[in-house]
Amino acid sequence: MPSRLAVRPLTKESFSPFGEVLETEGAGVRMINNGTTERFHALAQAEVDPAGQIIISVFRGQPRRFPYAIDMMERHPLGSQAFFPLAQKPWLVVAAEDRDGCPAEPQAFVAGGNQGVNYHANVWHHPLIALDEVSEFLVIDRGGPGANLEERSYQQPFVIEDRGWK
Repeated sequence: MPSRLAVRPLTKESFSPFGEVLETEGAGVRMINNGTTERFHALAQAEVDPAGQIIISVFRGQPRRFPYAIDMMERHPLGSQAFFPLAQKPWLVVAAEDRDGCPAEPQAFVAGGNQGVNYHANVWHHPLIALDEVSEFLVIDRGGPGANLEERSYQQPFVIEDRGWK
């Protein structure tokens, strides 16, 4: 029998075991370019092993239908992975702590269209979950040699039942 998975708002505090929330609210600001540009400085730190390099990509995520089963998680042991929505649309973030090399019970967060996340290296998370329509995300992660993807399935899925949290 699947377990229900509650969804809560994404905050810096609630997400801190998994990485950083990327948002301008509360961030340090530096004025640059002769005072014409606000730089929200160092929102997160990209992590890569010595053999890798930091790469920048755009992911185009298909919207998910609900109820939605969280039946697997992935992690990247050799580097962090950051997602930031380009279309200012809400999306879901699902992450879990490690339990003996496998993901523990997941935690789900609804991210605003002005919030991104940076998963620390080796943090279990669900692949991108776009809502409502096809959405593009700026992704900063690791490229290079080595096995940088692990996937694990849950014996019983965790289900996000509906969109009442929206």
